[in-house]
Amino acid sequence: MTNSLCALLGSHAATRGDAIALEFGDRLTSFAQLDAQSFAAARALAGVGVLPGQRIGYLGKNSDRYFELLFAASKAGAVMVPIGWRLTAPEIAFLIDDSEISVIFFEPAFLDMVERLAADRTLKCISTEGPIGGVQGYEQWRDGSDMNGGALPPVDVEAPIIQLYTSGTTGRPKGAMLTHCNIFPLRPLCAAENIAWDQWHGDDVSLLTMPVAHIAGTGWGLVAFYNGARSIIMPEFDAGQILDLISSEQISRIFLVPTAIQAVLRHADVVKSDFSRLKYILYGASPIPLGLLREAIDVFGCGFVQNYGMTETCGTVVSLGPEDHDANGGERLAAAGRALPGVELKIVDERLAPVAAGVIGEIMIKSPTTMIGYWKRPEATADALIGGWMRTGDAGYLDQDGYLFVQDRLKDMIISGGENVYPAEVESTLYSHPDVAEVAVIGIPDDRWGEAVTAIVVPANGAVDERELLQWARERLAAYKVPKKVIVRQELPRNPSGKIMRRLLREPFWAGMDRAVN
Repeated sequence: MTNSLCALLGSHAATRGDAIALEFGDRLTSFAQLDAQSFAAARALAGVGVLPGQRIGYLGKNSDRYFELLFAASKAGAVMVPIGWRLTAPEIAFLIDDSEISVIFFEPAFLDMVERLAADRTLKCISTEGPIGGVQGYEQWRDGSDMNGGALPPVDVEAPIIQLYTSGTTGRPKGAMLTHCNIFPLRPLCAAENIAWDQWHGDDVSLLTMPVAHIAGTGWGLVAFYNGARSIIMPEFDAGQILDLISSEQISRIFLVPTAIQAVLRHADVVKSDFSRLKYILYGASPIPLGLLREAIDVFGCGFVQNYGMTETCGTVVSLGPEDHDANGGERLAAAGRALPGVELKIVDERLAPVAAGVIGEIMIKSPTTMIGYWKRPEATADALIGGWMRTGDAGYLDQDGYLFVQDRLKDMIISGGENVYPAEVESTLYSHPDVAEVAVIGIPDDRWGEAVTAIVVPANGAVDERELLQWARERLAAYKVPKKVIVRQELPRNPSGKIMRRLLREPFWAGMDRAVN
């Protein structure tokens, strides 16, 4: 259909301009309105000196303003950097400084934090929901620009448009740069293959509840845009509100992580909710337990699609369709799925040489959706992108039919409640506590979270107060990164080079399980 975000929106505005694109609370925005408003915002960006290639930030929960600004950035040549609202001030400060954000749009709830951050930086601040505390409001800023009649730069479809941060084993987040060309190339290929669950219709209504600072939120929103569907945007996950909207707004498609599916099923209102219009629940970030799947199929009565991908691949590149979701179990339910049209997979050994079907190795992906690199991280980019292939850091195997089975995470990443947690980042924070001599952070099986972040600590002074240590972490880390438990040990296992062997620490907790992910 298009090769740029702005061309996509322009096409919808021309052909179905009166249709609702975004619904956020009482605010309804048609495709034509979104096109016009994002043009005004793009000119306003130019009016405050934002040049092509410069980064703008968004700090807040999910909102229609975010998507309007994303389309504005695409028209102005700027790069959108969404910042997780659950992060702490030091974490947010790092993202602002690393991405060199010049203008930040924020929800009023974050005024105090933004003012503190702006005090030491050259940072223009704009409130997304009206003026507050002397800070200009978004609509006033957007509609009052002197550039409203000015020309915008030509669109470079190979330039980055979104920079999503993903942590790494070094403990510092890296900005994955995604271009216009990375976002939609698989859509027409999937359409040509007539993949039933990926076929959208004029009456489809999408519910967006995953955070836009993640590819799950931004990516899902853009898939709905591509298909011209109405998107209902929730500020954040709320199981009761999801049930209400599914019933009252005739939601047909939603993306959730398995932990969120479980929370919805456990809500008291589930027994009186109407799921008759719900066609598909797409899920990702972790596999779904068989017991939970059986319950979900029975209650929701819709198709389930597992999605596997990365921030660096602009989201889903592998899917397991409804036909493989057998409530009675079966081998394929343990698979992540098969590569989408246009995507290649291979499994390699330590020398990056391909291995045979059924042999476990590192999963590598070749896809037109793969990022162009990490912002200001040439070494990390060279490490991750090799000859057009993306190293995932995940261990797995392919069967004879091309189904991918994920077995473990080579990078030690923990997925807790659908959130990626990287041990090095948490360990760095805990190491700074005076009572900690050594620490290793691992994920252990947890019925609610999938994996629970767990700190194994060697005390510096003979003992460590667990409550005090966790409070220390809460003041410095987002809540989902804070360990659920602290285990005290006298020493940690190390290899001959001195590196802590997290795998040995994990093994007792995962004994008896089919695979070391939950």
